[in-house]
This record gives sequence, C-alpha cells and structure tokens, in this order.
Amino acid sequence: MNIALVAHDARKKELIEWAKYNLEELSQHTLFATGTTGRLLKEIPAPEGMEPAFPLAANTTCLLSGPLGGDQQIGAMIAEGKIDALFFFCDNLIVQGHQNDVSALTRLASLYNIAFATNRTTADMILTSPLFKDENYHKILPTAIENYKNRVL
Repeated sequence: MNIALVAHDARKKELIEWAKYNLEELSQHTLFATGTTGRLLKEIPAPEGMEPAFPLAANTTCLLSGPLGGDQQIGAMIAEGKIDALFFFCDNLIVQGHQNDVSALTRLASLYNIAFATNRTTADMILTSPLFKDENYHKILPTAIENYKNRVL
C-alpha cells in the first residue's frame, strides 16, 4: 500500500511518535512524505533486535517541503491513483502560509475516497482496521468523478 505522511511543524513530533509506535506496520508499506517529515521518518531507529537499523529509510520517498510544492506533489499522486492513504497531522491553530495547498490536498483526499486521517486517533483506527490489510477491499471512486469527466458543455 502507498501511504503519504505529512505533518505541520507543530505536529511533526506527534507524527514521528505515532510512526515509532507503528514502525513494524509502516515498514511493510511504501511511504511518501513531504520534506522534513520524510527525513525524520528515515531517521527513526529500529527497536533492539529489529533489522534493518533504520527500517523506514529504504521505503520512504521524500518529496519537496509542503510549502515548496510537496503538498501539491502528493495531491497529484492522489489524483493519479498512486496514494492509498494520507496521514496528515495538521496544525489547525494557525493559518498556514500555504493554506491553499493544504485545502487542495484535503479536497483531493476526500474526492478520490482514500483513507484520510488528520489526527492520531483516526490514524490508529485506519491502520488497525481489518480492511487496511484486506487485499480484496478496493476503494470505490465516487460517480461524480466520471460524471465530471463526461459532462457536456
């Protein structure tokens, strides 16, 4: 499964703690992360006895920093069907300088019906859902997408 991980500065520590707690599960997936978040994920050391020493280093692709285009890169991947889940720990206490990008990313996650969490509780529930590992489960794209593509002007 392809998972995108994003965190605003005020929530990076929380996302990294969550990733450490879920290290074994996350190491089984392909991860995409914006700038600093990706670097921090790659630096998470394995618990004693787990190999390799940095289990997320090989399966994490770092994109641009969110404000420099990383949010848009992930949005494009969602629209292309390349992302299955988005874990976006966002700081809702301040308006971001790239708020339009953040809004567009959340809109695409909703539109393309991918698993989408903006906080740790929802992220835990998605990651531990039996459907998350069910190879027979397939997301259903809303008919609105096809209707929009085929609209008559």
